[in-house]
Amino acid sequence: MKLTPVFVALDEELPVELPEPYVKVITGVGKVNAAMTTVAALIKYQPDTVINYGTAGTLNPEEYGAGLHRVSCVMQRDMDCTPIGYDIGKTPSDEEHVVINLGVEGPSLSTGDNFVTSMPELVSDLVDMEAYAIVKAAKQYGIKDIQIYKFISDNANGDAPADWDENVAKGYELFMEKLSV
Repeated sequence: MKLTPVFVALDEELPVELPEPYVKVITGVGKVNAAMTTVAALIKYQPDTVINYGTAGTLNPEEYGAGLHRVSCVMQRDMDCTPIGYDIGKTPSDEEHVVINLGVEGPSLSTGDNFVTSMPELVSDLVDMEAYAIVKAAKQYGIKDIQIYKFISDNANGDAPADWDENVAKGYELFMEKLSV
């Protein structure tokens, strides 16, 4: 049986063991850690499906203010080569567009190596620190079924660090229902 990796930045976001065919893979925080861990897991497990679960801040609390959401598209929030003529989020010499569409309805998500406490230049519905790297690595390895689920932990504002700390482990039961386990 092929195992399906479920990538999560921190164990406290998903503090349970997963039953087969799922295997929890802790990436660590940030895009570099997520990319390196994802590639290693893709080589090890050779999956058909990749899932990322974790917390996210919301920049659109009216529509995505609480709960668990499946993400529709991801972008890289902190790539800024605008001084040399590129759109915010676009990596020079990268074939990938700024936005990677995942083919489902839901909120947009931008990934960056910073904990968001105020409105970033590249605006999306949700913000995190790992999903774009996971999606990009999975696409490079030919994975077509990529699922991103984010639990809203904070409003990406000045209260975000305390709110995240309070809410980090509150969404995993909703995620486990999505896995039907």
